[in-house]
Amino acid sequence: QVQLVESGGGLVQAGGSLRLSCAASGRILSINTMGWYRQAPGEQRELVADISSSGSTDYADSVKGRFTISRDNAKNTVYLQMSSLKPGDTAVYYCHTEGLVWNGSSYRPLRSWGQGTQVTVSS
Repeated sequence: QVQLVESGGGLVQAGGSLRLSCAASGRILSINTMGWYRQAPGEQRELVADISSSGSTDYADSVKGRFTISRDNAKNTVYLQMSSLKPGDTAVYYCHTEGLVWNGSSYRPLRSWGQGTQVTVSS
């Protein structure tokens, strides 16, 4: 019902920057929250940052001051600008959305996940 297309991942040296993008498509009435999670091997998936439709943001303590989340509501797209990257940021990053999505007969709340994009930070 919702397709999330992520881009921007890759390999970068410590101290470098990457910008992740995630575009949501489908029969979407509105998206309340958009965000990014990440999961390293052997680790739990954790929230990196999210942003509400009003622009309120939440960041993991480990990325505060280094990452910036933003969204373009007209494009149903969320971005994550990652700066001063550290090897500890290495993980698969997943886009996540929560919003009202058409289910064939009505709009219903739905949580959606992207396929994940690898971010690798070398030391």
